[in-house]
Amino acid sequence: MAACATVLAVAQPAFRFAEATIDDLQSRMVAGTLTARELTAAYLEHIAQIDRAGPKLNSVIELNPDALALAESLDAERKAGRVRGPLHGIPILLKDNIATADRMETTAGSLALVGLKPPRDAHLVTRLREAGAVILGKTNLSEWANFRGERSVSGWSGRGGQTLNPYALNRTPSGSSSGSAVAVAANLCVAAIGTETNGSILSPGAVNGIVGLKPTVGAVSRSGVIPIAASFDTAGPMTRTVRDAALVLAALAGTDARDEATRALPPALSAQLMKPLPAGALRGARIGFVRTPGLRPALESALTAAVTTIRAAGAEVIDLGEFPGLAAAGAPRIEVMLYEMKAGIDAYLRELGSASPMKTLADIIRFNDENWPREQPLFGQQYFARAQAKGPLTDAAYLAALATCHRIARTEGIDALTAKHRLDAFIAIGAAASLLAPPRGDDPIFGGRGPNGGSAVAAAAMAGYPSVTVPMTQIAGLPLGLIFFGQAWTEPRLLALAADFESRTQARREPRLRTTALAD
Repeated sequence: MAACATVLAVAQPAFRFAEATIDDLQSRMVAGTLTARELTAAYLEHIAQIDRAGPKLNSVIELNPDALALAESLDAERKAGRVRGPLHGIPILLKDNIATADRMETTAGSLALVGLKPPRDAHLVTRLREAGAVILGKTNLSEWANFRGERSVSGWSGRGGQTLNPYALNRTPSGSSSGSAVAVAANLCVAAIGTETNGSILSPGAVNGIVGLKPTVGAVSRSGVIPIAASFDTAGPMTRTVRDAALVLAALAGTDARDEATRALPPALSAQLMKPLPAGALRGARIGFVRTPGLRPALESALTAAVTTIRAAGAEVIDLGEFPGLAAAGAPRIEVMLYEMKAGIDAYLRELGSASPMKTLADIIRFNDENWPREQPLFGQQYFARAQAKGPLTDAAYLAALATCHRIARTEGIDALTAKHRLDAFIAIGAAASLLAPPRGDDPIFGGRGPNGGSAVAAAAMAGYPSVTVPMTQIAGLPLGLIFFGQAWTEPRLLALAADFESRTQARREPRLRTTALAD
């Protein structure tokens, strides 16, 4: 594949904390050669240089005006002998559908929610603050987490505009956690928090060459996160290494009286995640290989190489073919999302209080129509309209759709295959839209969708089970990810397997901010 002579890399300043890990930064702070304030200021400057200026990645929708003050207070705590844990003084960005009761907005990228303040921090934000993280700002996203219109543009929101892919500025950043993935990939933060309903952590994580972890539903409280579908929704870490993802999830995971799903959280999960990831986890493991139909030859070759690496590490890889039943799950999955989105958004808006002009999904729909030049210049709100027409969550149609999703993804899917083949985990190719779609035409960034690898995204999402994407290789200068997924509450095992793969491939590459891919 010949490189294109016209490809240019956008000049970028050297960044002293490029590719730094949580452990690296903590070591420097323990040694007294680095402060949280110095670190926070450096990330703010780097955001100004390449997110606001330079190539203008546009991944950060808003900066926290109190970030430096928070960092200074954490430095004072450290000086007084109190260190809260691995995240003490670590700058972290939040996706803009995660509520903060501070001076920042929480809008899901929608102009309809600007100025409407949530009554409290999301539970996960409370846990991050308690862990000593510096909340650096909010990231842009595919508006309303990519579930407003049928031809949603990944990385675009009415409030935030278009986020760019740092590996090729004219390619999709994927969504909906586009800004979080791009910010981590471009070293604009140490870690970010994304959210996923159906691929919104895994897909942008894979496309942007980072680690994205979607936990079991219930591991991280959903309270204070603007919802799509409660059965599938979860927040999770987006980092540059598997170890960092484990440390961030350890801080996020916890029970919350406002989210009943967290009652199932194993008490020892956070403690397990804090431990060093065991070396050589692939040796002796049984891994189910899920195939994705219709992959182009370059992707098939990359996937074959990954399977070869896993086998060489001592794992037994069982070829499962395509994931059973997924073709029949598409319509029920959308049905569940439509029903639950209406109920969830109405409940979230009620939390904003009687003074809020946005009280129901119908109010959001009306606002978007009244402000269509700003809110609907690229796509409409067909999903919103369909959701508004749905009835309550007691409807037989909803209950049947949810049962179908769980049957296909859990009972006859992940659980059955795990038992039949005695599997430790599954693997599948991650999202590959940026590789398959040309710069114009069916690329999501220009309105539409290119082919997208990764059937495991839908399977693990519908099941509410954990999955993690880890960099696998690059093609034409664009990242490709491998997904590990498995049964509920297997995060420690999945992370150990992913870390072993990561150590053997070392496929993560810092983006060069090229104007386009190396070859089309």
